[in-house]
Amino acid sequence: MFWQKEFETMKRDKLEKLQLKRLKETAALVYNKVPYYKKLFKAKGVTPGHIKTLEDISKLPFTTRDDLQKNYPDKLLTIHHHDTMRLHTSSGTTGKPKAVFFTRKDIDVAANNIARCLTMTGVTKADVLQNMMSYGLFTGGLMMHYGAEKVGALVIPSAIGNTERQLLLMEDFKTTSIHLTPSYALYLSDIFEKKGPAFRKKIKLKRAYMGAEPYTEETKKKIEKILKVKVYNSYGLTEMNGPGVAFECEYQNGMHLWEDSYLMEIVDPKTDRPLPDGETGELILTTLTREGMPIIRYRTRDITAIIPEKCKCGRTHRRIMRIKGRADDMFIMRGVNIYPQQIERVLMSVAHVEKNYQIYLDEGDKIKVKVEITKKLFDGNLEHLKKLQADLTEKLRTEILVRPSVELVEPGSLPISEGKAKRVFDNRKIY
Repeated sequence: MFWQKEFETMKRDKLEKLQLKRLKETAALVYNKVPYYKKLFKAKGVTPGHIKTLEDISKLPFTTRDDLQKNYPDKLLTIHHHDTMRLHTSSGTTGKPKAVFFTRKDIDVAANNIARCLTMTGVTKADVLQNMMSYGLFTGGLMMHYGAEKVGALVIPSAIGNTERQLLLMEDFKTTSIHLTPSYALYLSDIFEKKGPAFRKKIKLKRAYMGAEPYTEETKKKIEKILKVKVYNSYGLTEMNGPGVAFECEYQNGMHLWEDSYLMEIVDPKTDRPLPDGETGELILTTLTREGMPIIRYRTRDITAIIPEKCKCGRTHRRIMRIKGRADDMFIMRGVNIYPQQIERVLMSVAHVEKNYQIYLDEGDKIKVKVEITKKLFDGNLEHLKKLQADLTEKLRTEILVRPSVELVEPGSLPISEGKAKRVFDNRKIY
């Protein structure tokens, strides 16, 4: 099944000509309309006129998350923000988020890309999609919602949480597809097991679309076995329109990345050297259709590889492998991007907290922060310790949007690194 067959099955030479045309237009747009990009281009000694082939993309400057934050709130727009219709944000290493603007056309393109994703996995207007992702500044909820509406499916915007209500909606409205994080899918699996086979017979689920967090093949198999659904992997990021940048088709051998909307590269994250198809490196993405806020060579920091072989489904858009890890220190917890610097900023702003701390990420989507405190407080009143622990927990929850457990430890009890301090210990089996 195809949503836009002409584009999804376009011959490679024609698709690459379309990419080159759109790349030239995008480069000219940001060069002429965004002073910051003009500055970056000049620093590299290039102009849009230097782009003659797709390979010439390597001559252009990278865009990083820091660039987006430096230009907060709207300095990367090609138009006035009054002419856009949507703002979404993503976490950053400082207090300011990364703001991404969308025009009506931008949202329509994103919705059509998601409609492609859903259609190639079998969704039609006869389906009911329960969208169990967060709505709001996070792109996951709304963009998937619009794509499902394009297809004509009945969308239940149930968002996150309130599991009993989620189950009631599934049962009463015969939900066939769900969109959720892997961690919540695991939680649902536990609930389904407790409720037993009789309850599962009442549920009409066929598919689960999982994204926003990394997960293992073992996790996928467990969810498929218990929920009795087919699980599809989705890749996306707010900077590139949210979910549906790349998606598994019926054959589930990698994720098709929509190359008429994005130009992808794989580079060595240490040397920035372009890598050929099949080699693992950092995924770099350039928007090719974005009107309001085009982005050139965005460093996703996600590690993957391009699959060179053709797919049996007939789509000509190349696939990428499951994301293997991150090229930076960011980690994802419950669909939220979290940076160690955010945690450090909170810890260092509180009295009686020392500089040494460690972050532990454990199975079950748990995050624990161990932090040294002053000897005077550690040896002091127990009530004062409890108050500090509660204050830190709440301040961290406000900053990173996830509630951690906080362990206060004696000064000098955590190891001191002579080189770069290792702050994050990820015990999750996600790669």
